[in-house]
Amino acid sequence: MRKFTLMTVVLCLFGASVFAGGYQVRLLGNRQTGMGLIGVSLFGDASNLFYNPAGLSKMNTKWSFAIGGSGIFSTAAFGLENSLYTTTTDNSVGTPFYFYGAGMVTEKLGVGVGIYTPYGSSTTWEKDWAGKELIQDIALKVFFIQPTLSYKLNDVLSIGAGFVYAIGSVELNKAVPFNSPETMGQVNMSGNANNFGFNVGATITPNNRLSIGIDYRSKVTMGMEDGDAEFTIPSSVETLIPATNKFNADLPLPANLDVGASYQVNEKLLLAIELDYVFWGTYDSLIFTFDEKPELLDSHNPREYKNTMIFRVGGEYAMNDVFTFRAGFYYDPTPTNEDYFTPETPSLNTYGVSLGMTITPTKNLGIDISYLQLITQQDTRSYTPDHFTGTYKVSTLIPGIGLTFNF
Repeated sequence: MRKFTLMTVVLCLFGASVFAGGYQVRLLGNRQTGMGLIGVSLFGDASNLFYNPAGLSKMNTKWSFAIGGSGIFSTAAFGLENSLYTTTTDNSVGTPFYFYGAGMVTEKLGVGVGIYTPYGSSTTWEKDWAGKELIQDIALKVFFIQPTLSYKLNDVLSIGAGFVYAIGSVELNKAVPFNSPETMGQVNMSGNANNFGFNVGATITPNNRLSIGIDYRSKVTMGMEDGDAEFTIPSSVETLIPATNKFNADLPLPANLDVGASYQVNEKLLLAIELDYVFWGTYDSLIFTFDEKPELLDSHNPREYKNTMIFRVGGEYAMNDVFTFRAGFYYDPTPTNEDYFTPETPSLNTYGVSLGMTITPTKNLGIDISYLQLITQQDTRSYTPDHFTGTYKVSTLIPGIGLTFNF
């Protein structure tokens, strides 16, 4: 009986399937989303906890709190090569969110803590679709908790660092090639993982118009130990495949290096540019090891991702004390290998177009509204180990809203 591959289990949180950049999610500030997800050179409130912790010590108020989220409405379409067969996903709405709180301890020292969701996946294909032995559905919840310190060395240079504790849980379902007229062979896999990382950055403001930011977020390897695997299989093979089993697997959450600059053209107009380098090359393969029947179940699944560079431009215009408008654009190339392309995260080259606005009804309250439209390039990709080839197209729209309190 042939050895079968238990494909990707730890491919993280809500909505990763809608991003070209693998399973990374950057919807962690609605002001930033409205500007094309630019944030490394911006400062002024608690949202710097994720984008660049150095900015906390440059807040204009004693305290700052920010909370918000987005709704990811995504559909992936698939057409099997040399066939009339087509299908689409039935994904649930993704809901990445963030909460940040920060304060100035002294005129130079800022502290804060953030809870946010920077990686993830939620994809649901039909139970009996053509790729059912690769994936039927997957969902993982990953949360980062980040306490942070920031210090303003002088009027020009600020630095900051945050300690990251990552926790997550995953569940997936896929078919396995053991069937009978009464039973479709399936496996349900679930488990939990956690690990540590860090986030460090610097902000340079040579004058009151120009701000330059650099930020590095470390790689975090999510190691799942003693995950639960439950098999539904015909009775004729129950002696070969245990009904319940334990497995181990690791998934790298790649490091990011962000560099950008923003320029205050006049009292109303701010323009910004940013380059984000994502170290996707760390995701070379996904290996599963099982406690029972490892000679049959253990698997080595190639991924061979490559590092990518994301280019972003954006701006905001303060019409008056109440309304500020934003727009942004970026290009996010897929990190995937065209020969090892898997439908848990149908990641394609993507253009992002965003709009946003802030309504400031009172001096201390800002209501941040954002909208992001992702335009993917249709492409034909294969997972060669299983000889599975087809054409993918993803459609995504992402509205979001947040609140910022500064006092």
